[in-house]
Amino acid sequence: MGYPGIWAEKDPHKPAVIMAGIGSHPWPAGFTVTYDEIEVRSNRLAHYFRSVGLSVGAHVAIFAENHPRYLEACWAAERSGLYFTAINSHLTVDEVAYIVDDCDARVLLTSAHKASMARAAAATCPKVRQVLVFDEGLDDGILGDRLVSYGDTTAAFAATPVADETCGASMLYSSGTTGRPKGIVRPLSGAALADKTATEATLEHFYGYDSSSIYLSPAPLYHAAPLGFNMTVLRLGATTIVMERFDPLAFLRLIADYRVTHTQVVPTMFVRLLKLSADERAAVDLTSLTSCVHAAAPCPVWAKEQMIEWWSDHGVAITEYYGGTELNGLTFIYPDEWMRKKGSVGKSILGRIRILDDAGAELPPGQIGAVYFADGGSFEYHNDTDKTASTFAPDGGGTTIGDVGFLDEDGYLFLTDRKAFMIIAGGVNIYPQEIEDVLIEHPDVVDVAVFGVPDDDLGEAVKAVVQLDVGVVASPAVEADLIEYCQARIAHFKCPRSIDFVDELPRLDTGKLYKRVLRDRYWGAS
Repeated sequence: MGYPGIWAEKDPHKPAVIMAGIGSHPWPAGFTVTYDEIEVRSNRLAHYFRSVGLSVGAHVAIFAENHPRYLEACWAAERSGLYFTAINSHLTVDEVAYIVDDCDARVLLTSAHKASMARAAAATCPKVRQVLVFDEGLDDGILGDRLVSYGDTTAAFAATPVADETCGASMLYSSGTTGRPKGIVRPLSGAALADKTATEATLEHFYGYDSSSIYLSPAPLYHAAPLGFNMTVLRLGATTIVMERFDPLAFLRLIADYRVTHTQVVPTMFVRLLKLSADERAAVDLTSLTSCVHAAAPCPVWAKEQMIEWWSDHGVAITEYYGGTELNGLTFIYPDEWMRKKGSVGKSILGRIRILDDAGAELPPGQIGAVYFADGGSFEYHNDTDKTASTFAPDGGGTTIGDVGFLDEDGYLFLTDRKAFMIIAGGVNIYPQEIEDVLIEHPDVVDVAVFGVPDDDLGEAVKAVVQLDVGVVASPAVEADLIEYCQARIAHFKCPRSIDFVDELPRLDTGKLYKRVLRDRYWGAS
């Protein structure tokens, strides 16, 4: 058990966070934050939170790229007993403002790079008292209108813990069927900061983490899994190498340069690694790496087979887990198990899996139905009791996050579909309804369906199928216009990469869009 303060006492100069330096940033490659710095700076920020009236259970938000100050800001909230919401750094101003306001954030933390967007978002969020801007790359022209320097504002506060220190928690956002994101809330534990967490125990038991581990983090810190793993790595007294963005060759070189022992990836990273040449792969020393875990999206069987073949020669165990941000349940599978049960996401290690039909009846092995976890973790959707209630099984025995699959005769779970046709592109969840709601507003569009189609690089790519108004002729120019229209209104990563046109979309008499008919044309053809 541990937290940064314990490790700061034992070895104050030990690196806690090292920035990889991928791309152009105000910090150099190898920029290091020590355990002593994490402890001092997170304590000062915690005292600041108290000074502006944030007591246990209050909310803050973080809107930044992968940044040297990101994890210390999360730790300040964690040790203050606050809820902290990490916001996708690629969202538009309106999307950021919605989450900041909905999560009831009283303080917003951001970077110099994102400061102008944070300013615009905060302008429509009256509950936000101040916006703290991380100092790297900061100049005086950025400040004003509630935006203040993170370093200057916190420097005068004590470097010791707040008197009422207790564990906080993340409150991250996941979309519902309407396309509007919903915050996922779990009760605060009330635990002492030094008490061992379930995630600590998981990382130690299943992956072999300890204080000597070197963890390579290639994904955005606003994602639930990278954030959770990084926070736990710092509890364990290990060192994390944070990549500003994923690059396959840089990823391999970082493993060699820092003697990385553990990492976590999404399947699209496997695909990009496998596209490297044989010479590029062979030139890198992977002997230090012992554990790689993947999750967040379906992994193509061929990609995992090839990764296991490549990395098992170096002694790397490629494991997989399945579970949502809701943490209502969790499965896990070792590589030798997966080779016997290819395509499975494993057996449950949290909760009891139930497969139910549309009427709520439990299905036998091999039959496909909705995946529920009974006796797992509890959660609710912030400000949405109806959405929370909809997750419960008809008999009250468990909750679902909308995935579909089956259990085999040995209790291994196989997923056959994703929640409400949610698109997972490169490990990022994209919700079609939000995109459809934008495109249907275009004057040339009569009807629209958005779904994921197979993509060798991302796993899935966003596809729109559009029914145009009478007199509008389908053409590449119309396609480009609709894509640009979408990009002007929501984050670019959500927008269709291509659009096809049809005379009429398949809707039932009730008006419900029969999206499976459309989607199966593309997936069947693949």
